Formats: sequence, structure tokens, C-alpha cells
Amino acid sequence: MVETEEAAQARRDRVFLVVVDDSAERSVALRYAALRVRKSGGRVALLRVIEPAGQVEWAGVGAMLSEERREEAERLLSGLAAEVNEITGGVPMLLIREGDARDELLALLEEDPRISILVLASATGGAGPGPLIQALTGRYASKLLVPMTIVPGAMSDAELQRVT
Repeated sequence: MVETEEAAQARRDRVFLVVVDDSAERSVALRYAALRVRKSGGRVALLRVIEPAGQVEWAGVGAMLSEERREEAERLLSGLAAEVNEITGGVPMLLIREGDARDELLALLEEDPRISILVLASATGGAGPGPLIQALTGRYASKLLVPMTIVPGAMSDAELQRVT
């Protein structure tokens, strides 16, 4: 079967979005997305949602806190981008938003039609899948506009290689 140019372009344009939080399983989701891109085409996007500065007595202090969080997010994403580049040979999209992770993720999915697949990893402990997965498979499932891949958070590198 010969792939049409349109189908080949759609495969190249596919974006795998990984939410960059502070969980240990984040690296599993990142690696899974990067391996999928390397093997089937597309691009990785990394989303880091930072907490808003909140109520601060002086506006300058709030702005400074917000700027520090943004710089920290940029450093984190830059390091992860190097890892993605090493696996895929491509530069990922880096996205930083401020607010509630669930709300910002849903807003991004609504705003950016390039995002094709959301990749999250489940928590490894017995406390459940994680708050974002729980929200997106429960109350907010109808707001999810793209397919979601949930990778078991305890998968080894060999297992990730096998399933991608």
C-alpha cells in the first residue's frame, strides 16, 4: 500500500503533547512520546504549567516571583528538550502557561489544532492514576479534544522500546 502525500504530511504534522509536572513518572511519558515520534513521525510538545504568584502585598514582589517561576520552567524544559532532541533528532515545541494545570491543558488543546495526542503516565503508587488523569477520564472527559495515551508510570526503558 502506497502512502499518499496527504497521509504522509499528516503523520509528520502529528504532535504528541507531554505535560511536564514534578512527578517521577513524567520521564516515562516523555520517553514514550519521543520514541513514538522517532518511530512513526511527528513532533513532541512539552507543556509546563506554573502556579500563579497569588496574592502578594506588593506588585513588584509578585512579578518577581512569577518571573522566577518562568525562568525555572524554561530551564527545566530546555533540559528535557535536549533529551527529546537526542531521541527524535528534532526540536520539541516548548510551552509555558500559568494557572491550573487541568484548565490550562484543556485550553491549550482547544486553541492548538496541531496537538494530536496527549501522553500522560500513571502514578506508580497505590494512590490512583494521578489528579490530571483522574480529571480527564472522569468529570472533564467530554472536554478532551484529542486521544489520550496513558503510559504505566513504572515501565522500564526496554518495555517502552517494545511497545513503541
